[in-house]
Amino acid sequence: SNLSANCWSRLHPVNMFSSYNVKFYHSKALTSPYPGSHIERSHVPEDKVGWLTEWEEYNPVEYTAKSVLAGPSWADPQINDEGFSPKFNERDGEVERKSLNGLYVVENGRPRNPAGRTGLTGRGLLGRWGPNHAADPVVTRWKRDGSGNKVAHPVTGKNILQFVAIKRRDCGEWAIPGGMVDPGEKITATLKREFGEEALNSLQKSPAEKAELEKQLHKLFSQEHFVVYRGYVDDPRNTDNAWIETEAVNYHDETGETMDNLPLEAGDDAGVVKWVDINEKLELYASHSYFIKLVTEKRGAHWSEDPGSEC
Repeated sequence: SNLSANCWSRLHPVNMFSSYNVKFYHSKALTSPYPGSHIERSHVPEDKVGWLTEWEEYNPVEYTAKSVLAGPSWADPQINDEGFSPKFNERDGEVERKSLNGLYVVENGRPRNPAGRTGLTGRGLLGRWGPNHAADPVVTRWKRDGSGNKVAHPVTGKNILQFVAIKRRDCGEWAIPGGMVDPGEKITATLKREFGEEALNSLQKSPAEKAELEKQLHKLFSQEHFVVYRGYVDDPRNTDNAWIETEAVNYHDETGETMDNLPLEAGDDAGVVKWVDINEKLELYASHSYFIKLVTEKRGAHWSEDPGSEC
């Protein structure tokens, strides 16, 4: 059973979902305690995760964080609140309630997590009922020696790729410097904004510094890039009724010159920010290791010394 929990991320995104049954395994979305709380999820055996499996005794814990219930601008009201009638599975005003993985079931007025049971209902720390859309910019460059030459791994002979990683303040784990998409915001704008706020501390810069940063960011984010992944994320904040979906995009600085003009400085939700060498030993937040692995495959970079390490 541990194998399937650990290997879900090796599945190709298009194989994760089918129209009627989910060929997908939660791992982090089943962990307790729930982030930022002492709440323990109801235990969900692996063979009971899928909604198609009958389980009349299923009795999940209900939890929505006080920070969400306080009604900030990024959060929905409670499902039964007067005047709140969300349009699930479609664009709802400025809020995108469509899933990247197709239609999801709405039961008793509540959206149902397309990847199965999590042992927790409500929204936890998530603002939206249903999909909560995020964006993850994977900014990479080649590792170089003092002479500016690319550094190859001694065993595989493949060049070593580096990416910009932040250490999250909330849980202390290393992660891609991403964040949530604001209502009405385009994904491209979210990617650039989040990278600026978390990896360059753009919110604390003077107007002149911000203008220079914006110029360099535009240069980086208008370079060749590719979408690494679009869809459901196995995230510890997910519940039966609210979940994270992301679009992870790789922006690669081939020469390294653009990023040389962008000094890394932790800001917003980041405690530390730095360039990290990529390899299979990376332990990152949520599904981020998987996204990074896909980037190395696309770039032909080093990942593992063991060719048989795949699931």
